[in-house]
Amino acid sequence: MQLDGKVAIVTGAASGLGRASCIALAKAGARIAAFDRDEARLADVCRELGGDALGRVVDVANEESVSTAIDAVVAAFGAVHIAVNCAGVADASKTVSKGQPFPLATWSKVIGINLTGTFNIIRFAAVAMTRNAPEGVSGERGVIINTASGAASQGQVGQAAYSASKAGVIGLTLPVARDLAEHGIRVVSIAPGLFDTGMVSGMPPKVSQSIVDRMILYPNRMGQPDEFAGLVRHIAENAYLNATTISLDAGARMQAR
Repeated sequence: MQLDGKVAIVTGAASGLGRASCIALAKAGARIAAFDRDEARLADVCRELGGDALGRVVDVANEESVSTAIDAVVAAFGAVHIAVNCAGVADASKTVSKGQPFPLATWSKVIGINLTGTFNIIRFAAVAMTRNAPEGVSGERGVIINTASGAASQGQVGQAAYSASKAGVIGLTLPVARDLAEHGIRVVSIAPGLFDTGMVSGMPPKVSQSIVDRMILYPNRMGQPDEFAGLVRHIAENAYLNATTISLDAGARMQAR
């Protein structure tokens, strides 16, 4: 897909991987619809993007919130060509801790945002994409890019909900790609390893370096958000990538803790 002039929705756009994806796609000429729950940081991102970037406060797990926001994108920009799902939370708890079971509210929150929220964006964005004119020799109408995680298969202590949610993202990639192939819409997921984002920024340097030394093969550092964003751009531009999950983890193997 040629990105110049295309319309890209990015969730989790106010920080980390989502923010970097907004910047990379905008630099390639795409018009950005940035979705996030953090209104103040979302406004900062839209100011940075400049131009006609559209910011919307969106709860990805809420049907009406997503439906209304995507309708607003179509009204403002005329179409949706790309959807990048970066919204996510990593609330953790052990299955049993201090004699108490894993809080069901925590489970529901993580699954609701990471998995249900991803599919909620997919389904409404895909409807909008079906209305696009086919492009290029393959007749492409859109591309959906999801964020999974290495934790999907290497979950650590306390990550039952997070790992399950990300395994679910991987699990939906192929069937959704099969559902949407007839419409010329591709679906690809990225499984990042350890990245330098808000989820780890509060760690003392010695702690984060210890994690790097124990878990990452090469290069011996955490990933940078712009490296994730570079892959997002490549997936959008490479029409032959479909129905797969790409690991972006420097050979990381996560330990139990």
